[in-house]
Amino acid sequence: MKLTFSTFDLKLKYTFTISRSSRDVSPIVLVEVEHDGITGLGEASPTRRYGETIETVTAFLRSLDLSRYDSPFDLEAIMTDVDAKAPGNTSAKAGIDIALHDWIGKKLNIPLYRYWGLDRSKTPFTSLTIGIDQPEVIEQKVREAEEYPVLKVKLGGSNDEEIMKTIRHVTKKTLRVDANEGWKTKEIALEKIKWLEQEGVEFVEQPLPARDLAGTAWLRERVNLPLVADESSLRLDDVPGLRGVFDGINIKLMKCAGLREGMRMVAAARACGLKIMAGCMIESSVAISAAAQLSPLIDWADLDGAVLTTNDPFDGVTIAQGRLLLPERPGIGVQKRR
Repeated sequence: MKLTFSTFDLKLKYTFTISRSSRDVSPIVLVEVEHDGITGLGEASPTRRYGETIETVTAFLRSLDLSRYDSPFDLEAIMTDVDAKAPGNTSAKAGIDIALHDWIGKKLNIPLYRYWGLDRSKTPFTSLTIGIDQPEVIEQKVREAEEYPVLKVKLGGSNDEEIMKTIRHVTKKTLRVDANEGWKTKEIALEKIKWLEQEGVEFVEQPLPARDLAGTAWLRERVNLPLVADESSLRLDDVPGLRGVFDGINIKLMKCAGLREGMRMVAAARACGLKIMAGCMIESSVAISAAAQLSPLIDWADLDGAVLTTNDPFDGVTIAQGRLLLPERPGIGVQKRR
């Protein structure tokens, strides 16, 4: 097997701002695994929140030697070794994992969802994210998101009330709120969520810092909206400890090292009575389409990373009136745009 990779800058339609950061460009690493005349595509979208950069991803990928494995069908052994090579580096590992899965689907000439026995008609609606911004820009974003029945609103900054008031001036759609750890104390979070209960919000994602599980459990006993873990839910080992603290988890391939572990997190979450959302970073259609292959298994989707960009170089999963439509092409179903 031959591993190659290249970097690419995804350009955002709007400056993307959450409670802790802001950016106009999102660098990614595109990964290719070639074997037996077939090339599997993968992607790493690193974030500093989890200790990764383009430099750490490319350094990790350079350290790998996949030529010692017989084929991508040895995925379990390959990913066990890759995961053990160094702690962290989860988006880099996800890039390998996605490429291996894509190769297997292409070799068998079937989409991954069919390989797993899933029903493509059961994909959920995806939300479209409205980042923190000035009122006039937020209003424009909401109007442009007309086809999406559900919006995900980033809060956790200094103008939460202003953002919600602006959105509610434009639409009465269902809203999902993501604070990205922005409410620093349980008392602040309690006040915010009690207010949001009156604003047509479906659930609140990561209201408190990731490690404050005790505070989140305290909060959960006092609010009526479901709480969903994002930064608190990175990998499989995290899931059991979230039972009784959160109502659901957000699985992102870039946090959990790919589809192999993502599928295991789905099973673990169900066993723990937790609902499941599939989420994303700012990603091209490579990583988004990979995550979407799991979507018939989940409750909620937030797989809008590619549509927030202006220069996605791939075609893959599409969105019609907010619903994810899985391509019938093999593997993750992605092809380069012409």
